[in-house]
Amino acid sequence: MTVRVDHTTTSGTFSLDGQTFDVDNNVWVVGDDEECVVIDAPHSVVGITALVGDRAVRAILLTHAHDDHCRVAPALRERVAAPIMLHPDDRPLWELTHTDQLWDVDLADGDELTVGGTALRVLHTPGHAPGAVCFYAPELDCVFTGDTLFQGGPGATGRSFSDEDQIKESIRTRLFDLPDRTVVHTGHGDDTTITAEKANLA
Repeated sequence: MTVRVDHTTTSGTFSLDGQTFDVDNNVWVVGDDEECVVIDAPHSVVGITALVGDRAVRAILLTHAHDDHCRVAPALRERVAAPIMLHPDDRPLWELTHTDQLWDVDLADGDELTVGGTALRVLHTPGHAPGAVCFYAPELDCVFTGDTLFQGGPGATGRSFSDEDQIKESIRTRLFDLPDRTVVHTGHGDDTTITAEKANLA
């Protein structure tokens, strides 16, 4: 069966450091006709499950634990009976949103997850958040970067638990090592490529 990347956008809010903003978040689903993984669970369980359809969800993969990426993860876990996977360095952020429950599986740099016969490799890319990760799918020539790398450059820093120097180091040492043709699927906004973002960060 052919593995594909499906996409939807859901709308809601992002809150941190006493401020709240309206945001549109990308949700990515990777898999074939039988099984899939969901990357990020921002605002709407219904929006995500509509994209999943009748496939078995093997995991809910979180790029980081800002509330606009993990808010409905526990509710989605109940709906689809799949584990939530998060890097443990993001526990302080997770606990700002979910005070009475945790995720299920710790992610670590170098982990490989397989869905539909295709591997997703975990790249720990701290900076936007301490436990931020990207998911690289070499056979699909793409990487899912959450809020680490966007069209136009690095994700935001300057708020609690973020570090500008660290995010740039993560991008240069982890993401810019990927093939130039790699498509970057971001947490917000349009796709880009590693080639384009090398020029933007130069």
